[in-house]
Amino acid sequence: MADMNKRHWKLITVFLTLILILVYSSYDRFQAGTKPISIVYVRVVKVHDGDTLSIILNGKREKVRLIGMDAPELNQRPWGLKAKKYLGELLSISKWIVTLELDVERRDKYGRLLCYVWTPDKKMINLQMIKDGYAMLLTIPPNIKYVDELRKAQHEARQRKLGIWSSRGLKESPRDYREKHPAYR
Repeated sequence: MADMNKRHWKLITVFLTLILILVYSSYDRFQAGTKPISIVYVRVVKVHDGDTLSIILNGKREKVRLIGMDAPELNQRPWGLKAKKYLGELLSISKWIVTLELDVERRDKYGRLLCYVWTPDKKMINLQMIKDGYAMLLTIPPNIKYVDELRKAQHEARQRKLGIWSSRGLKESPRDYREKHPAYR
């Protein structure tokens, strides 16, 4: 009888240990998915357009999509090319070295990293692109950490009629353009 009680308690202990491990690993996974993570000092190697660039991360080339904003597509002339050029200018000021901050969702359906991009002097490039009129706000939950700052920047750019908000500005949002031109989806 004593052996059976020992085995019984052993089974209960193993069972409870497994439950605790499962609970802890689920909590850890949940936390990892919600805590913003910064990737410090990566080199930008290419600007694809006004909201996409490539970096070298752990010896591998990765595409990065700047989140919270949407720049004109390259064929939305002249604003697509202007946005790409301006993004390159912002990066050259930082000597092509940036810090990446991930939000809740880490990658998009194309496998690109979704990031807020920061210069070494702590300026957010996503915000600067909107603030100077080269991109517009694009909020896709759950990545909304800086939505209030980005919204305010867009409001100010529109008020000041900067870039895409000028009288000779963008005639159609990048999202509407992509809907009419499926190759840009």
